[in-house]
Amino acid sequence: MQTMIVTTGNDVAGREVIEYLGVVRGIVVRATGIGRGIIGGLKSLAGGNISEFAHVCEKARLDASNLMIVHAREIGADAVIGMRYDATEFSQGTTEVLAYGTAVKLR
Repeated sequence: MQTMIVTTGNDVAGREVIEYLGVVRGIVVRATGIGRGIIGGLKSLAGGNISEFAHVCEKARLDASNLMIVHAREIGADAVIGMRYDATEFSQGTTEVLAYGTAVKLR
């Protein structure tokens, strides 16, 4: 499978954008899970980085960006430009992560 170019910039160096295909996105909703939640909650009392929560966040971002790439492939994109992440907490311990950008065709 060919790699999809994904960039936070608005162009791709050395390539010309010849068509804008539209916004693509990937959305995941994650709950911390009881095991990581308990361990993370205990670690939060001491302060500092909480690796259990960081793991859940990183996995959610990866899954959201992979879904965005699948969406871009489905509409025939060569690349995604202007890529961003957004996150919204639904309830305590449950968060939506959105990866989005503009799908484009390149020359």
